[in-house]
Order: sequence, then C-alpha cells, then structure tokens
Amino acid sequence: MRAIRQHEFGPAENLRVEEVPDPRPGAGQVLVGVRAAGVHLLDASIRKGEKAGPFPPPELPMTPGREVAGVVTGLGEGADPSWLGKRVVAHLGMASGGYAELAAVDVTSLHEVPAHVSDDAAVAMIGTGRTALGILRIARLTRDDVVLVPAAAGGLGALFVQEAKAVGARVVGAASTAKLDVVRELDADLVVDYTRTGWADEVRAEVGEVSVVLDGVGGAVGRQAFELLGLAGRIVMFGWSSGEQTRIETLDLYRAGLTATVALGPRLLKGTTLRELETISLAALAEGRLTPRTTTFPLADVAKAHDALENRATTGKVVLTV
Repeated sequence: MRAIRQHEFGPAENLRVEEVPDPRPGAGQVLVGVRAAGVHLLDASIRKGEKAGPFPPPELPMTPGREVAGVVTGLGEGADPSWLGKRVVAHLGMASGGYAELAAVDVTSLHEVPAHVSDDAAVAMIGTGRTALGILRIARLTRDDVVLVPAAAGGLGALFVQEAKAVGARVVGAASTAKLDVVRELDADLVVDYTRTGWADEVRAEVGEVSVVLDGVGGAVGRQAFELLGLAGRIVMFGWSSGEQTRIETLDLYRAGLTATVALGPRLLKGTTLRELETISLAALAEGRLTPRTTTFPLADVAKAHDALENRATTGKVVLTV
C-alpha cells in the first residue's frame, strides 16, 4: 500500500509517499480501507519532534495520522463479522498510521458512518468535533449570550459559530481578511477582521460588551478579546495558535467579576469520556445540527497540507483524501 513515511523529524518535506507492506489487523481489530485522514496542528508538532502534551515523540520511521474514515475490508481475530463492508470513522490515537491507504483499527474505536455523511465530514467530527463539543459543554452557551469567536473560520471556530447560533446567542466571528466570507456564510451576526487595528473598537461600537470569549488564538488577539468582556463575562481558553498564551492576571478577573476557564486535558473530560464526545459530535453531524468546513488535499500532497495549515492558509478542518 501507499503510506506517508517520516524518517527524520523536521519540516513538512520530510513527509513522503512510500510503498510499504499492508498492515494486518490484530486481535480485536479490523482493517480499514482509508478514504479520508484528518490533519491537525498537533500532527505538525509531532512531525517536528516536539513533545505533544504528556506524550514523547514517536519512534522513527513512522506513519503519522490520528483520524481516519473509510470502509472495513478485513477482520482480525475476534472482530465481529458484521463490521465487514461498513463505512466507519475512528480516532486512532497519537501518530498511529492514518496517513495511508490502509489502517488497522481497534473495534472499540469504530463508529459507523451514515450513508448521507461524507468521509471528510466524519473525519472532521471524530477529532475536531469531539474537541469542540467538549469545549462547548464547558462554555454552557445560552440564548442570552453575546459570544466572540476568534479564528471563526477554523475547524473549531466554524463549529462554535454554528452551535452558538443554534442556541440563539448573538455571535461575533473574528477572522483574518481572506477568511471573512467564510464567517459570513456561517451567519455570524457580526464579522470582523482581527488583523486590522481597531477591530475590538468595532465590536464595542456594534454590540457593546460580550459575555463569552472562546479563545484558541491567544496573544494580542486573545487579550483584546478578553478586554471586551462585560460584567460576569467568561473566557474559555483552549490553546494559543498565535504562539503566545493570552495574558490574564488575577486583578483582571476582579475588575468585573470575570471567569477564566481552561478547556484542555483533564478539564475537557471531567464528567464525560472521549467516546461519549465522539458519539455526540457524530450525532450532531448526522442530524445536520453541525456541519464542519473542510479543506482537502490528496494524500501525496501531505507536505502542502502541513505547510498550509501551519501558515493559516486553510479554512475548517484539513483532510487528506486517499
């Protein structure tokens, strides 16, 4: 089969297509003919050899890829034969061989994909979708909220805008110049360009104060978003794609009785499980409540996909098609 292989940590060009032996499903596994594989910023960190949270860099050579959708083509010992021929989606774990034509997948990780759901959408919701639902569970949005979403055209941001609108909240979607039309298509109530000086003043002029900030950008944008919070407002932080965390001091919270929450790691899973979040996420997709945006690249163009993602040249979830 064709697979993406990496023999050295470093730039995206280190990801190359190679012919490798087909994987064999072990006990309790199935073989999936991969049609779509998810790409995540964490994949880029792993590719560079950086530590991914509590996980050390994988041993080389490796085939990256944590999320796949496709069709079950083979069974390992003890696997239920009813899976054979079904369309499925699964999260594989860290750097677990998803960038390939075939993947061995634990049966316990599988979710069946309905006929009307596309492979790229299923891949988006098994990973990015479950994270979004976990963050939204912590944010507890209501129809009375005014929600500010930085990076509203991204994989998470687009889902946040949709869910906030679904609960009846007023939504401010912030994005870079080239992505503003995407946020408009999501029906945000106010769309602002956060690369322009004075964008926060524009928000104040149009909606006044906001009650919730969903911040995965950090840095100057995160701080400006935080300063838009009104009395008893709350910021939910889940990353810093800018490369710098949002700077908040205790006195900032006292100013107006504000709340700052980190929605990462153990906090994300308090009272739930990854499997439960995946199930809820995929159900929201199947019902049409949430529709992920995706940017697709052929498997052979994986280096271009990584470069585009790291340079913020994509919208929605980045997916490799196989």
